[in-house]
Amino acid sequence: MASTRRPEWLKKKIDFDSRRTTDALLSELDLSTVCREAKCPNTSECFKDKHATFLILGKHCTRSCSFCHIDKSAAPGPPDPDEPRRVALGVQRLQLRHVVVTSVTRDDLADAGAAAFAQTTRDIRALMPLTTIELLIPDFGGASTSLEIVTKSRPDVIGHNLETVPRLYTLRPQANYKVSLHLLGRVKKTDEGIKTKSSLMLGLGDRTEEVIQVLKDLRGEDCDFLTLGQYLQPSLEQIPVVAYITPSQFETYRSIALAMGFKHVASGPYVRSSWRAAEALQI
Repeated sequence: MASTRRPEWLKKKIDFDSRRTTDALLSELDLSTVCREAKCPNTSECFKDKHATFLILGKHCTRSCSFCHIDKSAAPGPPDPDEPRRVALGVQRLQLRHVVVTSVTRDDLADAGAAAFAQTTRDIRALMPLTTIELLIPDFGGASTSLEIVTKSRPDVIGHNLETVPRLYTLRPQANYKVSLHLLGRVKKTDEGIKTKSSLMLGLGDRTEEVIQVLKDLRGEDCDFLTLGQYLQPSLEQIPVVAYITPSQFETYRSIALAMGFKHVASGPYVRSSWRAAEALQI
């Protein structure tokens, strides 16, 4: 676990040819994905299967998390009012049975982007009523009114990623661990029918006991689903990996989380928050 040389289990070949059809469709509809903007290592695999995690509210984030590859800007510009409709068209064209929609963080907007999430949910429902919808939301600055706008649109899953352990929140300078944690509990208090989900990136300097405590904190907020994955440095501009977590340690975390009561846990080096997300609803 202490080694910082990329181990054999993290050497994945990128197949650009397999993703051309999905790439073309996304370009045609002028849609962004977190897959491309965040340089997800699973993009080729997902695009080959015509899966994509849509990124709304532009390509520029108002926050400066030091592990994230997405571009930063204090003034990203107004949201595109036609974007929710195009996302729905993308879901229809890809014939997705389950869709994950996320966004950059928009602290510059009065509602932090909540209305765009809600409209996207409604537009998808109108075109694809049988598709299950998962929203991976920012913290909305802790505003309950913004969260209520989203919950009232009734997605099937609302996710919010804690990303790392409290001690390392210096890597998320505009975020607050307790705000992020309690947001998940507030979803359940607003609508018990919505499943909640969170994710951690490991290998940023986290300790085993800290990770386990975060899992306990999440269960304390009745969080349903959990994903654990290995942080991989997207480019030289982001912070380097501190440690590579072994597959056996990921499996240990999975067993611990399931024993705590999580309904579904995906845990492994290449797991990401939207990776095979539909599986959580098929339990």
